[in-house]
Amino acid sequence: MTRKEKAAIVLDRLRRAIPAPETELRYRTEFELLVAVILSAQCTDKRVNLVTPALFEAYPDATAMAEAEADEIVPFIRSVSYPNNKAKALAATARMLRDEHGGEVPREHAALVKLAGVGRKTANVVVAVAFGEAAIAVDTHVFRVANRVGLVRDQPTPLAVETGLRRVIPRDDWGEAHHLLILHGRYTCQARAPQCERCPLTDVCDYFAALQRLPDPLPDLDPKRGRYYSKTARRYFDEPATKTDRTGTEQIADPWTGSMNVFDARTGRTTKKVKDYRIG
Repeated sequence: MTRKEKAAIVLDRLRRAIPAPETELRYRTEFELLVAVILSAQCTDKRVNLVTPALFEAYPDATAMAEAEADEIVPFIRSVSYPNNKAKALAATARMLRDEHGGEVPREHAALVKLAGVGRKTANVVVAVAFGEAAIAVDTHVFRVANRVGLVRDQPTPLAVETGLRRVIPRDDWGEAHHLLILHGRYTCQARAPQCERCPLTDVCDYFAALQRLPDPLPDLDPKRGRYYSKTARRYFDEPATKTDRTGTEQIADPWTGSMNVFDARTGRTTKKVKDYRIG
């Protein structure tokens, strides 16, 4: 199966699982969307939606926010991550919108990334959601899902993931794919506890296939003889070494042989971890 064929299957199944994919940020105007996306960096959409109503009532447009100092904005957004830095970015961006763009959010990606607090991901969200332009924004969810499923092959950066997705997903589907992958990552293919048992993609997912290749649990291990058991050396030990496997994942290892074929003596389960592509 080629990656293009896999992408077509993934999008088709996610469309059926998520019939109305769209941003969960609440906004009414392009300016409100831009502000919400800036606030959402390393923060949940749910938290952003709690703070934006009062913020937008105080500063309904770029012209109004441009008159505010950062320390006047901070009280409205104190509960989001990095409120001081984001308040400075919002104040600076509002002034740039007022002074350079007539108070309007520009449609051009190149102009958006010049705004304070706006990187490639934020600009992609705005051009796709606000203006319907073809773009794929790669946040932590898209990064994780694309790598885990195998839509891209072990890509190390959001830009590399975006480039890979653009190659395998038709341009007309970029905006929809962005929302489908985000929502799948947020509610099913979660960072710490992926819900593989209810995922519609397991038969085409590289991550799930790797999980199935992990060794079966060993019965009848005796934790009184040691915290860990090396199947290779057939010995127990308490103080493990660590070793990086060929995927770049740090694994527990037998301190004497270096073997990573190690089991938790309390549960009988392997200590091997599958690369999960969590960032942040």
